[in-house]
Amino acid sequence: MSTRSDLAGRGPMLLAMVLAVLGYQINATMLSPALPDVIERLGTTTAAAGLSQTLFFLMAAIGQVTIARLSDQRGRKPMMIVCAIVLIFGNLLCVFAPNIEIFIAGRILQGISAAMFTLAFLTLNQLLTPAGFGKAAGIITAVNGGLAGVDAIAGGQIADTIGFRGIFVCSTLIAVAGLVGVRKYVPDTAAETAAGTADARFDSRGIAALALGLTGILVGLAQGTAWGWTSPLTVGFLLGGLASLIFFVVSQKSAPNPVIDIEVLASRRAWPLLLTTVCTLGGAFGAIALTIPLFSQDARVGLGLSAVTAAVLFLTPIQLIGVISAPLTGRLGPKIGWRRIVVTGAVANFAIFLLATLFLSNEWILIASLAALGVTYGGFMLTGLNGLAVTTAPKDKPGSLSGLNGACFGIGASLGIALASAMITAGSDAGGPTQAGYQHAMYTALALLGTGVVTAFLIQRPDPAETPAEEPQPVLVHH
Repeated sequence: MSTRSDLAGRGPMLLAMVLAVLGYQINATMLSPALPDVIERLGTTTAAAGLSQTLFFLMAAIGQVTIARLSDQRGRKPMMIVCAIVLIFGNLLCVFAPNIEIFIAGRILQGISAAMFTLAFLTLNQLLTPAGFGKAAGIITAVNGGLAGVDAIAGGQIADTIGFRGIFVCSTLIAVAGLVGVRKYVPDTAAETAAGTADARFDSRGIAALALGLTGILVGLAQGTAWGWTSPLTVGFLLGGLASLIFFVVSQKSAPNPVIDIEVLASRRAWPLLLTTVCTLGGAFGAIALTIPLFSQDARVGLGLSAVTAAVLFLTPIQLIGVISAPLTGRLGPKIGWRRIVVTGAVANFAIFLLATLFLSNEWILIASLAALGVTYGGFMLTGLNGLAVTTAPKDKPGSLSGLNGACFGIGASLGIALASAMITAGSDAGGPTQAGYQHAMYTALALLGTGVVTAFLIQRPDPAETPAEEPQPVLVHH
C-alpha cells in the first residue's frame, strides 16, 4: 500500500509522461505549418489534407474514450505502453507514405495514441495529492499546445527544407524515448475494475458503432462540398453515421460494461462540460490548425508567408505563452475552482477570437490575438477542462468522465477541421481558396466558441462535500 504524494520526487515519472504525450502532440502542432507541403508532395487536395486531419483527431476521440475505460480494468501503465507502440507504427507509415491513402492510414494510428493524455492525467490523479496533481496537470496540459512553440518553428523549417516526412522522424524518436521512460519510471497503479469479472468485458459492439457513427458524420461534413451535399456518397456517410450513433446510444443501456456511461453522460456535471470541450476545440483548433496556416501561406488571397514565418508569427506565440500559463493555471485550479477557470477562459476566448475574425487580414492584430489565446485557450481552457473532468468524475468510475472529455477533445478538433475544410472548399474558385472562404471558416469557428460560452455557464457547480482534501489518501499500487 502507498499513499498519495506531492510532486516532489516524481520528476523522472513526470518527464517520462511529458515525452510520451509530446510524441503524439507534435504530430498535430508540427504538421500544421507543413500542410501545404503535404498537399504538394503527395499530389493531393486541400479537402484530402483536411480529411487526414479530421480522421487524426477523430481517432484521437475514439482512442481516448475506449483506452481510458480499458485502463480501468487493465491498468494505466500497460495501456500507455500500447499507445506508444501504436504511435511509432503510425509514424513509420507517414514517413514512407507514397500517397495520401497510406498517409491517412498512418494518421489514424497516430490519432489513437492520443489516449496517452487521459492515461497520464488519471495516473497522476491516483498518485499525487490534489495540489500536486494541479501542478502536474498544468505541465502535461502545456504539452497539449506543443513544445513552447519550438515544434511549430521546426515544423515550418522542416517543411521548407526536407519536407513533411522529417516531422514524423522527430516524433518517432520522441515516442521511443517516451516508451522507454514509461516502462522504467511510471509505477503500476491498481486497476479500478477486476479483470475477468462480468463488468470487465469490453464492449466491442459499442466501440464499432461509435467509430462508424463518428466517422460517417465527420467524413460527410468534411467531404460534402467536394462530393456534393446531395450526392449518394455524402448522404450515405451522414445518414449511416447518424444511424450508427443512435444504435450506439441504445446499445449502451444494456451493455454490461458500456463504453460511455449514459447515467454519467446525462448528469449536469458531464454534458455541459463535454459540449464546452467540443465547441472550444472545434472553434479554436479548427482555425489554429487549418484555416490560419493555409491562409497565412496563401500567396494569392492570404498573407503569402513561408511556412517558417507563418509558424513563428501565428503558432509559436500561442504555444510559448501556453507553456507558461498552463502550469500557472494548474496551481490556480484547486484554489479558485476548476469551473471558474473554464467559464473565464470561455468568455475571454470568444472575445479574442472575435477580434481575430474581424481583422483576419491585419497581420499584427492576428499575431496579438493568437498570442493572447496562449493564456485563455492554451492555459485556462485546456488545463481547466482537463482538471474539471478528472476531479468531478464519479468516485466509483474515475475514468468515465475523463475518458469522455478526452474523446471530446478529439471530436471537437476533428469537427472544427471538418467544418473549416468544408467552408474553405466551398469558397474556392478555379484558382483555389478565396478570401471569402477563409472568412467563412473563421465565422464558423466563432459560432462554435460562442456556443461554448453558453454551455460553460451551464456546468454544474461542484459539491463542496466532493472536493478532494489536501491530505494524502491511500491508493493501492503494484511495483
